[in-house]
Amino acid sequence: MKYLIVGASSGLGRDIATALAKKNNELVIISRDIKDLEALKKDLSIRYKVDIKCFQVDLTNLNQVEIFFEREAKLIKLLDGMLLPIGMMIKDDNFINKNLRSNDIINANLSLVTYFINKMYPIFKEKNYGTIVGFGSVSGLLGREINSSYAAAKRGLDSIFESLAITSLTNKINIQYYILGYLNTNLSEGKKLVLPKGSTEILAEKVINNLDKKHIKIYYPFWWRLISLIILLTPFFFIKFFTKFKNKPINDK
Repeated sequence: MKYLIVGASSGLGRDIATALAKKNNELVIISRDIKDLEALKKDLSIRYKVDIKCFQVDLTNLNQVEIFFEREAKLIKLLDGMLLPIGMMIKDDNFINKNLRSNDIINANLSLVTYFINKMYPIFKEKNYGTIVGFGSVSGLLGREINSSYAAAKRGLDSIFESLAITSLTNKINIQYYILGYLNTNLSEGKKLVLPKGSTEILAEKVINNLDKKHIKIYYPFWWRLISLIILLTPFFFIKFFTKFKNKPINDK
């Protein structure tokens, strides 16, 4: 099988590439950092003797993404699946930050993913098979005081993959979606967390083992399934009250 991994140079994308190569799959890997991609290609090619093609594409630049699809049209038609472990989170993503570029965050976490889906879904539909794997976040469960744009983008992504699952009921395209808590990646580096971080290596293995399943929606780490249920069942007025109480100055009367 041949898979496209968007954002394969580090973190979860790198671990997914490794897990796929270990199962003797051919890979097409793209990212902005060509040095990391070349190093990954060399490592996996030597260890697992699989064919890997890598392309430098600035995923924040839609023109470069369009050029990639135009130049590699023949290769893209040979793909059996696509995995999208991409995203961006920045410090001070809130409405107080007047210099915040919300569009960059929404483009990276939602618009770009949607663009890749719009390009690949017709190809898979024509072949009547294929797999699309997306990665959301528990941050998208409700509006947030911090990471506001990131949360909005991830909530939108939830809807995109729900729509994909419904659209694919009458064909053989697999739609798989993972809603992630904190992982051991640079996005959670330096954060003080109550719960332990999930392992990208374990998640990557889980993703690969599930590739032949039709429709799945999985929370990872698993305890976020229960936490998410509690959040979704909590009335919004209570969440607003708790947030206001938490932010109330100690000397406020």
